[in-house]
Amino acid sequence: MNTQAQRIAGAPISWGVCEVPGWGYQLTPERVLKEMREVGLAATEIGPEGFLPGEPQAMAQVLAHHDLRAVGGFTPLLLHVPGHDPLPEVETLLESYAASKADVLVLSAITGQDGYDSRPELDADGWQLLLSNLDRLTALAAERGVRAVLHPHVGTMIENGDEVQRVLEHSSISLCLDTGHLLIGGTDPAELARQAPERIAHTHMKDVNAALAAKVQSGRLTYTEAVRAGMYQPLGAGDVDVRAIVTHLGARGYDGWYVLEQDTILTEEPVGKGPVDDVWASAEHLRTVLRDADL
Repeated sequence: MNTQAQRIAGAPISWGVCEVPGWGYQLTPERVLKEMREVGLAATEIGPEGFLPGEPQAMAQVLAHHDLRAVGGFTPLLLHVPGHDPLPEVETLLESYAASKADVLVLSAITGQDGYDSRPELDADGWQLLLSNLDRLTALAAERGVRAVLHPHVGTMIENGDEVQRVLEHSSISLCLDTGHLLIGGTDPAELARQAPERIAHTHMKDVNAALAAKVQSGRLTYTEAVRAGMYQPLGAGDVDVRAIVTHLGARGYDGWYVLEQDTILTEEPVGKGPVDDVWASAEHLRTVLRDADL
């Protein structure tokens, strides 16, 4: 197996495990982690608070039991609110990273509202505070040997192409290239990988039904409604140019993780295999692309 194929990780959201209240039926860590190993994944993102044990050594033991590494995790933070300092929260989180040897802090600039179906506009002061906090968190993580990345995300303060460019131009933070959220927010992820591969340190690999994504962009569907309708597809089954993304990143010597992250909403305990089938399909497609690219 080539080196990059060994850098394929999973994310609990592919099994419907999510921090959003009322998102859907939540599977147990035992099932999710067991199925990750069955797919042959090397590591996992940590998932929402409470999915894995909060005590660092206990978390490390659970992951070791399933022969999985911790990549790091999706960390939603308020970054634009005066009087709210996100650093103490992240300092505590980074202590658990040390025990589990996680090395990527995936930051999302949340709105302060539940869910991802609406968001306010940032004014100039809000932008200045957000960008300053991104740089402060980048430095704090680096002091602990962790790479901080910003995750552009539908329904957060950094969603569309102009906002992504503003972050690239006015902060030092690296990006998490989430192929789905970027496309839904109006950014071509393959083009971003071509233009700024040196700023991409982490990837969330999704495929997307572009017709459903367009309904989110136009307001005909909320983000949550589109996820329920099947907006996210296994890699190779949607409209994201996975091969171009891998090629652009590989040409720059990308050595980060490829995290299979396909947002899923479950209504009940799956009968039979359930979400793992889509993860299998995504993993096999990505392994084929990496092998063809000789990465």
